Amino acid sequence: MSRIGRLPVPIPEGVQVTVDGQHVAVKGPKGELCMDAHPEMTIAQEDGSICVHRPSDEKSHRSLHGMTRALINNMVVGVTQGFQRQLEVVGVGYTAELRGRVLTLKLGFTHPIVFHLPEGINVEVPKPTQITVSGISRQLVGEVAAVIRGLKPPEPYKGKGIRYKGEYIERKAGKTGKTS
Repeated sequence: MSRIGRLPVPIPEGVQVTVDGQHVAVKGPKGELCMDAHPEMTIAQEDGSICVHRPSDEKSHRSLHGMTRALINNMVVGVTQGFQRQLEVVGVGYTAELRGRVLTLKLGFTHPIVFHLPEGINVEVPKPTQITVSGISRQLVGEVAAVIRGLKPPEPYKGKGIRYKGEYIERKAGKTGKTS
């Protein structure tokens, strides 16, 4: 039995879960999320929690079991608490600025990079070198943070670029002078 998949997903106060066959909809104080589960997984609402069951012990069913349960749990956590990723902008003259739903980044290129935020994502820029991406969908928050980081990934020589907060960048030694 999958260690993750066999755990029931508790439904906290103020969250409504609707299970209609393979369609799961979760509504909470921060918003509403829905997903369609794999047709071979059975989803049931029992005693204030959601349980996911699998038909057999095949490898594909085992992996789908844990993944389906994790996706449902992320939906419940998202509509109650939400998710966030923090990014750091490192480099002389590298800055971030937010105007409405448009994030403008100056990253050492000849032009500023303009990034339009998708629906369901909130971005805060408390300092010009810090970006906080938040929302109710864990997948969307991670994807937007990865796209922003991909605009200028940190380079290994000076460490300049956009990195996740707390991310360690392994540094390389640069070229040395001639030793003859």
